[in-house]
Amino acid sequence: MTQAGSHITQVGAVMVPVADQDRAIEFYVEKLGFEKRADIPFGRGERWVEVAPVDAATTLALVVPREGESTGIDTRIAFTTSDVDADHAGMLARGVDADAEVMRMGSPVPPMFFLRDQDGNTLLAVGRD
Repeated sequence: MTQAGSHITQVGAVMVPVADQDRAIEFYVEKLGFEKRADIPFGRGERWVEVAPVDAATTLALVVPREGESTGIDTRIAFTTSDVDADHAGMLARGVDADAEVMRMGSPVPPMFFLRDQDGNTLLAVGRD
């Protein structure tokens, strides 16, 4: 049996559909503290926009949905945080639509909470030491 080879080394970007890239940049940079890594025009008035937590390898590409696609999805994206309680409180204070409480299911499940971006896309913040 032959094994398929690959030169893939990491997940580079995960695409999140947004209605307005400028509003999305504002949310991810100002409310979540991410940095803007790319904002590159291409095609006919389109843009490739990437944001990420400082020092993170993988970015979020904030993309305009293709025809027939929508925003407000369950992205299945989980962010890792070293202080879930501080991030939860800080996001609520900055007006982020986040769960009212941090979920605590007990060991070995880490504490976590869901949050939603400006378009209602659902994301998860998971506490890890």
